[in-house]
Amino acid sequence: MMIRPYLHNAKYYETDQMGIIHHSNYIRWFEEARIDYMNQIGLTYKKMEEEGIISPVLSINCNYQKMMYFDDLAIIEVKITKYTGVRFACEYKIYNQKHTLCTTGNSNHCFTDRSGRPINLKKIKPDFDRLFKKIIE
Repeated sequence: MMIRPYLHNAKYYETDQMGIIHHSNYIRWFEEARIDYMNQIGLTYKKMEEEGIISPVLSINCNYQKMMYFDDLAIIEVKITKYTGVRFACEYKIYNQKHTLCTTGNSNHCFTDRSGRPINLKKIKPDFDRLFKKIIE
């Protein structure tokens, strides 16, 4: 399946006093890109939540390599690197408009019901499970 990168124009309010994108915004960009990725594979977060499934973040890591500035175009690539039915992991790469790698990161998530109990998509929602397996292959 061909997944297109998520594009984000860096906003002025995302900068710090030095005119550099504040480090906290990269985590937000990861989330925006992850949601876009899920939309592209046909499994939206909205649909999952309507089915009573949430996917909280268990951990997240961000490595800053090059600074980004106001009005830079962030080209964000997302890839699901691991899926077990109960958990999944994502990898992120953010490039600027010159295609220079600026930031990398990863996040780990699990699936729970609304009360926070872990669930297994293989058992609860086999159609969702198939979508995850398809993109991992």
